[in-house]
Amino acid sequence: MKTSDFDYQLPPELIAQTPVEPRDQSRLMVLNRSNGSIQHHHFSDIADFFQAGDILVLNNSYVIPARLYGKKVNSDTKIELLLLRQLDNGNWETLIKPGKRAGIGTTIEILNAHETNNAGNPPVLAEVIGAKDSGIKIISFSDQTPLAKLGEVPLPPYIHTPLTDPSRYQTVYASVTGSVAAPTAGLHFTPELLDRLVKKGVQTLFVTLHIGLDTFRPVREEDPLQHPIHEEYGILSEAVASQLVQAKMKKRRVICAGTSTARILEQAAQKSAPATIEAYEGWANLFILPGYEFRVIDALITNFHLPKSTLMMLVSAFAGQELINHAYQEAIAARYRFYSFGDAMLIL
Repeated sequence: MKTSDFDYQLPPELIAQTPVEPRDQSRLMVLNRSNGSIQHHHFSDIADFFQAGDILVLNNSYVIPARLYGKKVNSDTKIELLLLRQLDNGNWETLIKPGKRAGIGTTIEILNAHETNNAGNPPVLAEVIGAKDSGIKIISFSDQTPLAKLGEVPLPPYIHTPLTDPSRYQTVYASVTGSVAAPTAGLHFTPELLDRLVKKGVQTLFVTLHIGLDTFRPVREEDPLQHPIHEEYGILSEAVASQLVQAKMKKRRVICAGTSTARILEQAAQKSAPATIEAYEGWANLFILPGYEFRVIDALITNFHLPKSTLMMLVSAFAGQELINHAYQEAIAARYRFYSFGDAMLIL
């Protein structure tokens, strides 16, 4: 297995820059693992592939306004910060531009991204207290309370069209703040579609996995096993774990919306005793590659992912590398939209 096995060529015009409206009118490719068949639908049709008793697991992480703007104290140097993840002590791993102007000891006054000045408000200061590999800086804030009001929601680097409605980069069920990128498979769901599924007898359960920007970072090593997998903080509650155990005992299907949802479930299963699923809270660092044996999920809803990404490797592990390669080529030929605001795939 080589990283180049997960590469493909995508016409730039198929990289979705804006979301489809309404949400559930994205296209849906239905990929059947048992016979290799491919069907083409709209996402609003997905309820037709559920049956009473199915479990739909959703990631309820809420994207924070992680892009902040500021200036160095006692200087006119403008600084841009991108929060990556909050550490246990309350500090943040952050990307800073220009990084060379923000060495350890630098103090930055955070400005309001939505106003021309901070008149009348006490300044929030950020101090660079450490540094890591890949240009990551450790930041300590004087006050974290107003950060959500000062920043803006960051979009993936391949999206160049500003959003007129920032809430469009949130799932309709997002409730637990912490992600710096959306669990994009969930962006296709509407409240009405979720209600249809419930009325059909589908049970919805929620887990949390806070997504970092490393999820978009391609694997650069030719041997994927040499890639340092990113960590993301996740929560699988005791109540949800118990319901999943009961579902598996009764042979009810567990259908995950998104690779992030699949990852926290499989992380919990790997940390649990055989044939059970225990509650889990902590950093998820499970790297799922072809050959991995899934213990929890029976079907997966996912978008079309970046080439040479850990996410494409995960879906290849679930559906089979050859089948995923074939499905991606058919998606390109059928002019599907790719990546965060793109179309979806249901893998049965």
